Amino acid sequence: MSVFTGAGVAIVTPFKANGEVDYEKFERNIEFQVQGKTDAIIVCGTTGEASTLTHEEHLDVIEFCVKKVAGRIPVVAGTGSNCTETAIYLSVEAEKRGADALLVVAPYYNKATQKGLYEHFKMIADSVKIPIILYNIPGRTGVNIQPQTTVKLCKEVSNIVGVKEATGNLSQTARLLHLADGAVDVYCGDDAEILPFMSLGAKGVISVLSNIAPLETHELCKNYLEGNLEESRRMQLKAIPLIEALFSEVNPIPVKKALNLMGDNGGFYRRPLTEMEEDNAKKLEEEMRKFGLL
Repeated sequence: MSVFTGAGVAIVTPFKANGEVDYEKFERNIEFQVQGKTDAIIVCGTTGEASTLTHEEHLDVIEFCVKKVAGRIPVVAGTGSNCTETAIYLSVEAEKRGADALLVVAPYYNKATQKGLYEHFKMIADSVKIPIILYNIPGRTGVNIQPQTTVKLCKEVSNIVGVKEATGNLSQTARLLHLADGAVDVYCGDDAEILPFMSLGAKGVISVLSNIAPLETHELCKNYLEGNLEESRRMQLKAIPLIEALFSEVNPIPVKKALNLMGDNGGFYRRPLTEMEEDNAKKLEEEMRKFGLL
């Protein structure tokens, strides 16, 4: 059984001006997602600036999210690291804090071989009982989890169930789904490609767009799953200019700016991330108005 189908939000982590996690804004964002029919919350991922959280903060944010969601939708906790032992620690602790599943990114910087990736993910999976979704994003990690490796892990390790594919390579995703023969739950990692991914057999998306448009992203997926292909296509194409604006600078800079434009719930950034460039921010605001968010 899939961890979720449809649109899961890669939720931001708001910070206060002094650098602390802003749990008041975070709670508002969580409730906005639940009320907007988001199908799952993915906490402490790339969009959640997990790389700048201490281990204590990381686990506190996961625990807070689990408690506030209170079982209404699945909570998937990001627990990846380029150190296998650290990823095991975070994964075990996230399970203790009630996460429904884990999102585990490929180890970055090390540039592990496919054998190393297999052993890394298997060791993490063997340390927990909850499902694991792999996270393949070569542009950030410097390593590509090859389709054969993903399929091997999902077939041989019982609680590795799927992958978030953010390669920008639709052909690789097609190859993966061909090899998987139903053994891998694939989630789109690029909001501009939700419909193409789902047409190949993906279960849905782990979305940045959902932070500001949860209902629209949910409905895009729901329409496809219910066979309303033309409406799903219309929604995908309508969102393209907004999605482009959301990725005009490195994620999550634009989406936090967008949340602040909508009501100050994006909060501040932690360095090395900075405020959005003025021209890009202006374009983002224009696209948000056209989309009906402002």
